[in-house]
Amino acid sequence: MSEFTQSVAPPHPPLSEKLKFYGLWVATAVVLIVLPKIFSSGGALTTFSLIGISIIFSLSYNILLGQTGMLSFGHAVYYGLGGFLVIHAINILAANKLPIPLPLVPLVGGLTGLFFAVLLGWVSTQRSGTAFAMISLGVAELIASSALILRTFFGGEAGISANRTKVFRLFDWSFGPQIQVYYLIAAWTLICVSAMYALTRTPLGRMCNAVRDNPERVQFVGYDPHVVRYLAFCFAGFFAGIAGGLAAINFEIANSAYLGALQSGTVLFSTYIGGISYFIGPIVGAIFVTVLSLSLSDLTPVWQLYFGLFFIAVVTFAPGGITGLLMMHRPLIRGGTLGKVLPYYLISLIPTLAMVTGLVLAIETVVHFTVNPGEDPNIKAFGMSFNAASPITWMLAAFLIIAGYIAARRTWTWLAQAWDEALTAARDKGYHA
Repeated sequence: MSEFTQSVAPPHPPLSEKLKFYGLWVATAVVLIVLPKIFSSGGALTTFSLIGISIIFSLSYNILLGQTGMLSFGHAVYYGLGGFLVIHAINILAANKLPIPLPLVPLVGGLTGLFFAVLLGWVSTQRSGTAFAMISLGVAELIASSALILRTFFGGEAGISANRTKVFRLFDWSFGPQIQVYYLIAAWTLICVSAMYALTRTPLGRMCNAVRDNPERVQFVGYDPHVVRYLAFCFAGFFAGIAGGLAAINFEIANSAYLGALQSGTVLFSTYIGGISYFIGPIVGAIFVTVLSLSLSDLTPVWQLYFGLFFIAVVTFAPGGITGLLMMHRPLIRGGTLGKVLPYYLISLIPTLAMVTGLVLAIETVVHFTVNPGEDPNIKAFGMSFNAASPITWMLAAFLIIAGYIAARRTWTWLAQAWDEALTAARDKGYHA
């Protein structure tokens, strides 16, 4: 047997797989084009625009957290600085009538995010884990506090505003109507998503995964984990800056909220809730969190509380996120055993909803007496009208919580048994997770 082994390149994917891959991207582009034709209201276009911005921002954050294993509490720095520079760029272009169209302006935000990532990243990425998280938090607080001090650049609490319609027009598009802004954001979303996906398939993307899993082994084979983390940090800053620039174009204003902890926390929630183990996870999370936040804000004044409780539930019971839960069902679908589990899902859903309803009643009642004790006790939340001062409301909430919890524990035990049986049957057929 020869002492030397010949490295063999992996086989090229068949033509059918290539057609399926590129067909998926083409279908995505078609959906983005057709979507405003189906949902043409101003509210829908605004929601779609916010989702596109959130997708880019979440995927850029996942370059750090999911791909390289770096938990950051200050990713909004590059998002916010990109937004501020784009606002200033729009004002400069409009004042000097420079022939640069608005679709190219988000690059200013990307280059701004890249510049500050290059500037701050070398020190920040010296360490990973808790040390990196604390450094990112310190940098974020430093920049956020500077936004209220350096009023000439950041505009203080009011921020800096601009008029996107004053920029050089391309094909007579003024970008005044929201549908034109939507198409601008959709085009940049498709470009950034495809670029970030391509990045995950490069040797650098694979090395980021290796640094995440075992940095000592990476160093042993001749690579510097610090350099890999630094490069990933720079790419994340670039795409975060583009997201911030698109947000500034969409709202025509940039203020200190772009740089705050709330913005960094929101992108962390979106990425983790969607699932950091899959490329599509942050996309799912961005869509879910954006729609959920907009919906909850119309249903209850304390929507942030429910948002936080939902995040805690995901971290506790579904650390793989929404995408991880969906991917768990793949072997059951392929093996044809999903039908054994679905009835138990329906059975478990009833007591779970009862328990959640009791929690909502209890939370809304407590919030009413804590925040608005002197107002009318007849309140409405989540479409339900009830009297917060009535003992019946308190007893009903307690009953739903206790009875729902007891019944939910029993039914979810049945579901776990059915799941194990269905997964075993799927594995016997050769389908694994």
